Amino acid sequence: MPLPEARGRDRPVRAVAQRVRKASVYVDEETVGAIGQGLLVYLGAGREDDHTDVDVMVRKLAGLRIFEDDAGKMSRCVVDVGGEVLVVPQFTLYGDVRRGRRPSFAQACPPPEAERLYGRVVAGLRGRGLSVATGRFRATMRVDASVWGPVTILIDSHKTF
Repeated sequence: MPLPEARGRDRPVRAVAQRVRKASVYVDEETVGAIGQGLLVYLGAGREDDHTDVDVMVRKLAGLRIFEDDAGKMSRCVVDVGGEVLVVPQFTLYGDVRRGRRPSFAQACPPPEAERLYGRVVAGLRGRGLSVATGRFRATMRVDASVWGPVTILIDSHKTF
């Protein structure tokens, strides 16, 4: 049985979070963001997103317990381990390939609104005391990462209530 969508909407803020030893993002071979141990987050926004989705995403990312404690259990969050966060805007998280092979991005949030939501997520994480580096919105970027685990988590703001 499918889960009901929160608030009757169908396009959440979506993120892919990876636990990393280090990560960097480049634009035209210039480093625009880099972190040590922490989270590499690819973030996309859908057409129906609002501040509620942003708040949910910030809480989830800051509290995501995917770092190991002394017993080897994933029970610590990025805040607990003194980690950093690199947030990379990625509208392609809304690529829909149900028809054909070329993705449709019709459900991605329009760029001006998506940039505002992206900025709110970054500000929210910083407001929780995290050191946050960013990619560059609407730029072609190269991301280098030393993924640790590997641990990769998909977060959808409507499935976190």
